[in-house]
Amino acid sequence: MNNNLLIETFLKYIRYELNLSACTVSAYRNDLYQLALFLSPGDAEAFDPASATTSDLRAWMVQLGNNGSGPRSIRRKMQAARAFYKFLMKRGITTANPAADIELAKFKTPLPSYLRPEKMDELLDTPIDTENYHAVLSRTVVMMLYETGIRRAELIDLRDADVDACHGEMKVHGKRNKERIVPFGNELAQAIAAYREARGKQTGITRPVQFFLLPNGKPLYPSSVYRMVHGELTPIGGAPRLSPHVLRHSFASAMLNNGAEINSVKEIMGHESLAATQVYTHITFSELKNNYKHAHPRALKKEVNYGSKD
Repeated sequence: MNNNLLIETFLKYIRYELNLSACTVSAYRNDLYQLALFLSPGDAEAFDPASATTSDLRAWMVQLGNNGSGPRSIRRKMQAARAFYKFLMKRGITTANPAADIELAKFKTPLPSYLRPEKMDELLDTPIDTENYHAVLSRTVVMMLYETGIRRAELIDLRDADVDACHGEMKVHGKRNKERIVPFGNELAQAIAAYREARGKQTGITRPVQFFLLPNGKPLYPSSVYRMVHGELTPIGGAPRLSPHVLRHSFASAMLNNGAEINSVKEIMGHESLAATQVYTHITFSELKNNYKHAHPRALKKEVNYGSKD
């Protein structure tokens, strides 16, 4: 089996058997063909995976760094190589994984950006023109992202039949085709009812498949959601990035700050592991420290003079 076919077989495996995202598959494809060209300059098809050594992969890391690749990029490329060789070993094509003993680059993960609840209250308490379909659509999109914590892709894929405003819950199709039930409150339920009425008047579609529809009756797409969210959040500001994912972060921090149990937040957000949710506890602790510094009378003192023991 030639090199190209080996890589493509691996990519099909992680896409259709492991259910990794199309974005991950695309990134791994670029990474592995880049590795093949490094080890067989000018002819990627001549690359023999079994001949690669740990030293070869370390040399690749050095070249990547010299060419301007950052720690995150190098880490992902080595993860791609590690997964590729693990696959080859399972197939009996190689007997060792040269990437297994390479320590991956480490870096400090920044805390997620989020909007404070008072900023979101400022936005969501501002009336909109209910006769303007785009205004109703944009506000409902923002409310759903902030009040349920779902991802942008999940919002786009949301089906009308899966949104139950009467019982305050919806079925969400998450990563790796996993379904989960996400609850929501009365405010969002009322907004959903108003949106559905406006949607019917605007599009003339009485039984749509997708929940969210553009004014022309077509489903939302990633950049349209971003523009709506950015447009709604710009007047209030409050975060470095005004994106759909910031609303997901804001949902998690608001839930934890108000006493939600972390495992419940994990389930609502559809995280694979608790570690993905725990990053938000750092936000809540940071918020706690900030409140302490601004509230406790002793914390407000600028200088402390313990005097002399002499």
